[in-house]
Amino acid sequence: MKTLVDNATIVNEGRTFNGYLIVEDDKIVEIGEVAKPPSAFYDLNIDASGCYVLPGVIDTHVHFREPGLTHKADIESESRAAAYGGVTSFFDMPNTLPQTTTFEALDDKFTRAARSSHVNYSFFFGATNDNVDDIKLLDKHKIPGVKLFMGSSTGNMLVDEDEALKRIFKNAALPIVAHCEDTGIINDNMALAGKKWGEDPPVDLHPFVRSANACLASSKRAVSLARQYGARLHLAHVSTADELALLDSTHNETIPLITFEAVIAHLLFSEEDYASLGGEIKCNPAIKTRRDRDALRMALSDGKIFTVATDHAPHLPNEKKGGCRKAASGMPMVQFSLPCMLQLVDEGVLSLEKMVELMCHHPAMLFDVDGRGFIRQGYKADLVVVRKDAPWTVTKDIIQSKCGWSPLEGRRFDWRVEQTLCNGRMVYDRGRFHEEARGDAISFRSNR
Repeated sequence: MKTLVDNATIVNEGRTFNGYLIVEDDKIVEIGEVAKPPSAFYDLNIDASGCYVLPGVIDTHVHFREPGLTHKADIESESRAAAYGGVTSFFDMPNTLPQTTTFEALDDKFTRAARSSHVNYSFFFGATNDNVDDIKLLDKHKIPGVKLFMGSSTGNMLVDEDEALKRIFKNAALPIVAHCEDTGIINDNMALAGKKWGEDPPVDLHPFVRSANACLASSKRAVSLARQYGARLHLAHVSTADELALLDSTHNETIPLITFEAVIAHLLFSEEDYASLGGEIKCNPAIKTRRDRDALRMALSDGKIFTVATDHAPHLPNEKKGGCRKAASGMPMVQFSLPCMLQLVDEGVLSLEKMVELMCHHPAMLFDVDGRGFIRQGYKADLVVVRKDAPWTVTKDIIQSKCGWSPLEGRRFDWRVEQTLCNGRMVYDRGRFHEEARGDAISFRSNR
């Protein structure tokens, strides 16, 4: 199949230029910077007049809930939401049922995704106190890295033994993606809140319970271990200004040894939003102060934040009711992450080119994704077409996530995702979804 994307404003590798793209089957075969493409027969002609063409977003932090938690989400529903939002690849986290902490559980996820995912996929392997020897045997071409919970209530996935932590950082040949919150500090804070407010303190106390100190203490430890053992550490969902100070942004490496991730919730909301949204914006780590939010926004451009993801984590509405203890933590975001970031571009928080770097280029570079994340000749044709000045509002009827709600309901956006192509195939086209579309397992380069 031969496809022409014509009359496009292309954003790629720090440049914005007018031109066209020619796609054959699943790959980009020509990138033109002239107004008129070569005359030829095309099976599909996409007129991108008035639109921007970006690489497909690579969301490196999602929880699609399959297997075991499919009452709230599954790979089919959430990959459909991804396609609606211009996300063409996702990396899923291991805290499902069963947890992805064995080779058998990992293989099962790939089998499920091959059957039902509408976009490209891969899966993290979860570290525990007991599976360090398995981590040494992981296939570097198949998965992006190892997920490490250094805090948080995640059953036996909480790695809290010193020797296990040291062995993971010493022996992991893949990037370690760490969730850092100090469990002891969290438990002490919850006990203090409980004395005054009872068993389930109000949800607006969540940033007190899962405090900035809890994040900073755990993040300091992870950074120290990474430096001690020379491990590649990607600190997930950084939520505080103080954590940003742990990183020297004056590095000279293309990909630093230690990198930070920001997620949409911490860039969009502050603790002031608990008053109107309550448990809908409860997540771990907690959304904190406006100062923290603004520091994270600034770090998008100063080099301290290396990737932007969603931590997409659906729950049913009734599971989000309650306070600090009872309301489930997490929210669905994968369908709306790109419009959210484009809105921040319009607000002057970062440039359009930097946004593409954080959501497309850097995720591919950090995890050594093979042939994706850039608009380059010979690369997979994962593309998203977006239109500016096309206002729309988030309403319940357009939400694709199985949980059926969003904390963004009622919010107006000025950028619209028009079309999403995955491996050269149209998956989403201006409200029409191609149900038969299937993504591919992501491969990772051999020289990792």
